[in-house]
Parts: sequence; structure tokens; C-alpha cells
Amino acid sequence: MNPISKVLKEAMSSKRFRNIGYLPRWIIFAIDVCIVAVACVITFVIVHSLNVKPYNTITILSQYGIIVAINSIFFIFFKTYSGIIRHSTFIDGVKLLVATSTSYLALMVINYSFQIITGNKLLLSTGLFITYVISFLLLFLFRILVKNFFEKYLQVEDKKQLIRAVIYGADANAISVANALKTEKPSRFNVVAFVDKFKQDKTSKSILDLPIINQNRSLHVILRSVNAESLIIAEKSLTKEETIAIVEECLEYNFKVFTVPLITDWEDQKQISNQLQHFAIEDLLERKPIVLDNNKISAQIKGKRVMITGGAGSIGSEIVRQVINFSPYKIIILDQAESPLHSLHLEVSELSNDVKIRTVLTDVKDYNALESVFEKYKPDFVYHAAAYKHVPLMEENPSQAIYTNVIGTKNLADLSSKYLVEKFVLISTDKAVNPSSVMGASKRIAEKYVQSLNYHLLNSKKKITTKFITTRFGNVLGSNGSIVPLFTKQIQEGGPITITHPKIIRYFMTIPEACQLVLEAGAMGNGGEIYIFDMGEPVKIIDLAKKMIRLAGFIPDKDISIKIIGLRPGEKLFEELLNDTSKTLPTHNIKIMIAQDTIDDFEDVRVAITELIATAQKKSSQEVVTLMKKIVPEFKSMNSEFQVLDID
Repeated sequence: MNPISKVLKEAMSSKRFRNIGYLPRWIIFAIDVCIVAVACVITFVIVHSLNVKPYNTITILSQYGIIVAINSIFFIFFKTYSGIIRHSTFIDGVKLLVATSTSYLALMVINYSFQIITGNKLLLSTGLFITYVISFLLLFLFRILVKNFFEKYLQVEDKKQLIRAVIYGADANAISVANALKTEKPSRFNVVAFVDKFKQDKTSKSILDLPIINQNRSLHVILRSVNAESLIIAEKSLTKEETIAIVEECLEYNFKVFTVPLITDWEDQKQISNQLQHFAIEDLLERKPIVLDNNKISAQIKGKRVMITGGAGSIGSEIVRQVINFSPYKIIILDQAESPLHSLHLEVSELSNDVKIRTVLTDVKDYNALESVFEKYKPDFVYHAAAYKHVPLMEENPSQAIYTNVIGTKNLADLSSKYLVEKFVLISTDKAVNPSSVMGASKRIAEKYVQSLNYHLLNSKKKITTKFITTRFGNVLGSNGSIVPLFTKQIQEGGPITITHPKIIRYFMTIPEACQLVLEAGAMGNGGEIYIFDMGEPVKIIDLAKKMIRLAGFIPDKDISIKIIGLRPGEKLFEELLNDTSKTLPTHNIKIMIAQDTIDDFEDVRVAITELIATAQKKSSQEVVTLMKKIVPEFKSMNSEFQVLDID
């Protein structure tokens, strides 16, 4: 490169040129007028070379002065100068064509009108047409050159810094996405090609000057062939299975993957890149969508008073959001966490003006406080989501697990029966099955009390009794304190991701899925059932960690390391949804089954729990856990100090 070219290139790429502002409108107008004047000069030269003599009615200078003046009038009328030259579009070209065409027609009308009045023409008709054509071409060329100059040399972003992307799809939506990303300022992506899974012919085709590549090879091979860093999925005909396969392949070969909604669904058309999102880990759960019996749920909840305990938590708050859609008369949100409860109240108050929202700041351990709530609001339905759920923490504090998970459930169940609540839905966990931890055992004791109470009431002489229903599911993605937010935080901090054991597996479900099934089970329950949910295929936690690292754009064990720290107290390698002796019954929803567990005598359970509560109040962890193992014989501690209490 010669020194002059080098200096020019450096000058054009400097900040001074990058930050050049928009020219005032009057300057654009003046340039357009000058272009018409240049067209007149060119026309004069052409006419003179053809030995065609112009009319002598007025001077040559006056003739071309009239042409420039008429064009100027129509430039002002059609506001051809109002657009920003560097961002010129097809509409700006149409404006120029209309303005110059109208000017030509006006000049022809003036010319022939003058001839009718005086018998002589002012202007040469051939010259007018040549001036019209040259004017439009020069005006249009000026805008193209300026636009091209800014796009090629004065872009704010260096293309080397942009993410080289391939768009998967070649339909109208994909083209719109590419167009939007190409014109966006500041840019984030440099689109280099399209991939079309439907294109079968071997002829090379292109869209927006970008090649359309037939998917006759593996996707990662295509991406490497065009030196792409990421894939933007804009094809809307893909099934979930096809989408997951594409994402899995890209992640395996360390390509970033983005998804984009339909252009018509974009909330902000200006923020194009913001519409492109990384795949969330829940998008890769190989699960079919849940179909709810909305009519049955609505028939039970509509116009009723619904209480949700633990309502400010991740599960409870989602139940609140979903219950609102079924038009209850009133929702009572009960929690002991002040700030989250306040935030939820502000959020849900805007969701519906018809549903009355009441927030109650109290603890489920406090029977008297709970009774005042039941007396005041008289709920028809109770969804009990309040619980302590962290396994290692409850191993260290068994008494607290009893207070909240057992006493809290007993208080609510007893009050629901006393105040004739229609249905009480206990939200339990798969950790209650063959429990290996204090937390799991405390939830199993709560299940036993609720289930035995239901059958005790059925055998009583009361005509109206509360129906007690239990729902049991596994880990919930994104819930407070769950593994996904933890991994996300660890990735943001640069790692390492900590995993307790390389072989540990878990069932996962999204928060909305879990809450939908809770509502469905609550609607279908007749009392005494323990409903378990189809959790899909179990997921190896180490595979989950690697996927999350790749989704974040990093390479596992290279950019972000994975550290094995050993099983925590009370933690299993795998969770179960059924006891060894349990069987299941199907329901009309294939994703919900009924677990057939043995039902304990209510009086035996009540006496045992009363003794357990008294022991918990003494703060003696060993005695508390010993009694828990007596109530739940299948409770075998793992990785815990309480293993010595197990009887072989």
C-alpha cells in the first residue's frame, strides 16, 4: 500500500470521520440544486455537439435558470432533502423520481403554454428530456455513493469486531431478520450466509447478496466453511426435536446459538439485536408441551377465594400468576418474606383489576396468626407451597425443618378442615420418596399427616369435609436457590462450576410446568391422592453444567472449569418419584399419575407428630432425627452425621 493510500485509509477510519454528524437540510437542498445545474451544463454540451440550435426567445442562461428554479420548487414541495443521505432508502429514490418527473412535466406545460400565447417556445423539448434524465440519474447516484461510502468506510464498527453469523432459514422472516441486522446501528452481527434445509437444487442462489447454502452437510461443517461464529435460528417450521438437535450440534462444536421471534412479534423494532436471545437451558429439556384442562380448573377456581402460602417464593409466586388467569374472586398471598411479598403484590396488582389481591405477612408456624387469616378471608382453596427446601441446611437444623415443613403443614391442614376449605393442595417433593435427608423426611411426614387426615375426615360423620391432595415433583429450573441460578452465577464469575459428584442425576421441570400440573392435579383430586408428574428423562448434572457453559459462549474445562466437591450431607446420586412398594394409577392427563402409598392411621400419625414437635422444641437434633426415622422407616441418612442412627 502506497503512503498516500495509507494516510487516506487512516483518516477515513479515524474517530473524527466516524463521528461526523448529519448535514443540515439546506445544504442537502443546495447540493441537489447544484446537481441540476450540472445536468443543465451537460445537456448544453450534448445539444451543442449535436448542432441543434436552441430557441432565442430568451438567453441560454435564463433558459437553464428556469429549469433549475422549477426543479427547486418541486424539491421543496416533495421535501427530497429531508432524508438522511447515508440512510437513503427506496422511498427516497421514489421521491426523487416523482420530483424530477413533475418538474419535467411542469416545464413542458410552461413551454407549450408559452408557444400557444406567443407562437414561440422557450425551451428545447429534447433538451428538457435530456436534463430530466441526467438530473435524476445524478441525484440518485449522489445518494448511492454517499450511502455506500458510509457503509464501506465510515462504519462505526469494524466488521472484524462483529459476530459472524449464519441465519438458519430462508423464508420471509429470515430475510427480515437479516435486513434488520444489516441496517442496525450500532451493529452486533455480520450476517455472512443463509442455510436452507428445504433447498434441493444445486444452483447457487443468494438473498441480499448473501449465499443460500443447502443443508446437505452437517451444520457445524457449513458454519466452519464460512468462518462463522454463531447461528441465528429464524426458521419457524422446525419442530422442537429438530431445534434441540441443531442447538446440541452447535454447542458440541462451540458455536453460539441465538433464536429470534417472528418479526411481527417484536416489541421494539429499533433494538434489533435485543430480539436475538441465547437459548435458555429450559429450551433444551426434551419435553412435550403440557396441555391443561383449563375448563375444569376454571370451573373450580372462578369466583372463589384462593390462599397461597409461600406465595412470594418461586413456586408460590408462579401459582399466583397462573391462578389470576382463572378469575378467582380473591387471592390471599401469605409469606414471611417482607420484600419479595411486597414486590409480588406490586406486580400482580397490575395483572388484573377484577381480582382482589391481599397480602399477609405471617409465618405458617404461628397457629394463632394463621387462624386469624382463615377467620378473616375464609379461603375456598389453599395451595401450600411454604417450605424449607435446602437439603444441607436442614441437616444442620432439623428442628427448623420440623417447625416449617411439619408444624406449618399441620397448622394449615387443621385450619383448612376447621374452616371447611374445599381443597387443600400440599406441594411436596421427590426427596420425600425413600428420603436420605432431614428435609426429605420432613416433607414425607407432612404427606403422611395430610393423607391420613383426609381419610380420617372421610370416615367421620361430617357431611362436608376438606379434600386433601398432595403433589410431588422433582427439581424446578430457576427456582430460588436451585442449581441453574447457581451455575449461572458461577459462569458469570469466571468459574469454576462446582458439582458434588460426576454421576449425580436429577429430574428437572420448569417453574410454569410445575405450577400448571399443580393446578391440574388440584382440580382433578377427590382427596387423599398423591399425584406425581412425568418429569421426562433424568439429566446428568455434569452434562447440564457443560451445556450451560456452551450456551454462555464458553468452552467447558478450557474457559470455565468444572470442579467436583463431593456429595453434600443428605444428598443422593439420584432421586425417585415412588417408594419401592408404591404403584401408580393413570389419570386423564398422561403427565399426571397417582401414587398408591400405604395410608397410616391418623391417630398414630398425630401422636407421633405431637411427640416430634415436643422433641424439636428441645433443640435436640439427634432425638429429632431418631423420631423422624421412626415415623418414616425408609428414611436412611446419606453423607450425614445421622447415619449412625440408622437401623440395619
